[in-house]
Amino acid sequence: MVQSFRHTEIIEIARRDGKVTVEVLADHFGVTLQTIRRDLAELAQCGKLERVHGGAVLPSGVSNIGYEERRGLYSESKRRIARACAAEIPEDTSLFLNIGTSTEAVAHELLNHRNLLVVTNNMNIPRILVDNPDCDIVVAGGQLRRSDGGLIGKLTIDAVTQFKFPIAVIGCSALDEDGDMLDFDVQEVNVSQTIIKHSRKVFLVVDGSKLKRSAPARIASISEVDVIFTDQPLPEALGNRCEEWGVRIVVAE
Repeated sequence: MVQSFRHTEIIEIARRDGKVTVEVLADHFGVTLQTIRRDLAELAQCGKLERVHGGAVLPSGVSNIGYEERRGLYSESKRRIARACAAEIPEDTSLFLNIGTSTEAVAHELLNHRNLLVVTNNMNIPRILVDNPDCDIVVAGGQLRRSDGGLIGKLTIDAVTQFKFPIAVIGCSALDEDGDMLDFDVQEVNVSQTIIKHSRKVFLVVDGSKLKRSAPARIASISEVDVIFTDQPLPEALGNRCEEWGVRIVVAE
């Protein structure tokens, strides 16, 4: 079967079933698993599908992909991004890490940092940083979002306002061509906006897939960010805007 026809049918199956798996598609088309993985990678690169463990789903602009699925997506890219970000976080400092699998990757890269104070509204981060005896951890209270361990709501915002962070490391679900950071949960967005206001420097950790996605709620413009850590160059127009805004871009090798 011609590849373009196969791609079209894969999308149709995803629309019908909500998800496609490598094994089922390989059997359906009579091709190898490697061929299907390559097809899904190409469709994901075009923004037509979102890769998940074992297959792919249609990209959504209304609700986020499940947490466990997101954790497995682009894991190597997230590690590279996190390593580059952690390299610019000094020892003997305090910082905020917000909700997201990318910020959790940064936490893993901070396990050897000394004399840190980390404040977070992500219940997964204390489980990571507990292995660093030189890191004090403060959890910003609030309403627990069971789907991913995030803490959101007014109590979280009130906790954040008690601090002034030298550095905040944040993520987002999507980054649009105008340079706006987007997310799905309005309550989470409100927390992220408060974090930005109470931080001297803001580091955004974002992999290239976020440029192909959409989400309904606006966090802020990346003009309010100091450094973007990503795994691939930004589109030219967006890169030019960042240069005008004085936002540094670090592409993790």
